[in-house]
Amino acid sequence: MKITVLGGGLSPERDVSLKSASLIANALLSKGHEVALVDLYEGIENDRPAESFFRRGTVAPFTYTIPETEPDLEALIKQHGGRRQWVGPRVIELCQYADKVFLGLHGSHGENGQIQAVLDAFDVAYTGCDYLGCAIAMDKGISKAIVAEAGILTAKWVTGMPSEIPMERMEAEIGLPCVVKPIGCGSSCGVSIVYTKEEYQAAVDMAAAYDQPILVEQFIKGREITVSVLNDRALPITEIIPHEGFYDYKNKYQDGLTTHICPAQIEPEDYKKAQDLTLKIFGLLKMTQYGRVDMIYDEERHDFWFIEANNLPGMTNTSLLPEAAKVEGLAYEDLCEQLVLNCGR
Repeated sequence: MKITVLGGGLSPERDVSLKSASLIANALLSKGHEVALVDLYEGIENDRPAESFFRRGTVAPFTYTIPETEPDLEALIKQHGGRRQWVGPRVIELCQYADKVFLGLHGSHGENGQIQAVLDAFDVAYTGCDYLGCAIAMDKGISKAIVAEAGILTAKWVTGMPSEIPMERMEAEIGLPCVVKPIGCGSSCGVSIVYTKEEYQAAVDMAAAYDQPILVEQFIKGREITVSVLNDRALPITEIIPHEGFYDYKNKYQDGLTTHICPAQIEPEDYKKAQDLTLKIFGLLKMTQYGRVDMIYDEERHDFWFIEANNLPGMTNTSLLPEAAKVEGLAYEDLCEQLVLNCGR
């Protein structure tokens, strides 16, 4: 099978995506498929025939290392003559040429439904949620509202442009400590936990740098867990324990900075409750095929607080869904192949 793997893009999460996409491409090559790895933003800037971009075998595997800091997107745009169109040259052609497209994308255009809608318009089969599930899950305000309406615990929150949530409003409606984050980013980009009034404005300014509304929510103390879903089935639960601070961009993607316990040590009744709750949230948010739901485990209440949903979760060597699948006996290479074989309409 010919498979185009899309990675990169014009997103703060492009480095994470390129790492995921490289590992996905290598996994599919090891299963005997023909694979082209294409950067959604950079595209292909030459006239070689489409067939020539598809590799066979594993002689020269794809590699990528995630830096400790987020990419400089303005510098990338400058390198490409100031081009801000987020779909690069020949990307759609390489997608149409393939039998399937594996979306190794994270953030903005990759997870907010835009690339899914574009591929739908060209009748291209791709992995993961469709445009509707992506649009709903990626917007943290919309997803929290839907979950809350269904009676599921989630921290109280407000959303708006940074100027619309001054300290006075935060104090009156949320209080300290609180969490400040962009409304439509993943990988903990732009996220801060605020404990004092003095820290608040800096946190808002950092989230505002992503040029989108922000979300300010109550900080919920408890054990951070995540539950992955694969083909309508909840995988083993993972507890996330950063060695320092919280589960931010650096702790997520640099080896050895966070401990993952899978399966999490949770009382059996609560364990099943978390998995059932995850599947319910997955359905409420119109998510399909695979994804992840992040929650806080409140041991005193024997309950769970919804944080957010991930419709294209990381597929790196430190990522949570592949680890949970491995606990169930599904090797990384088999997981990638299963996802691409089972996608499409």
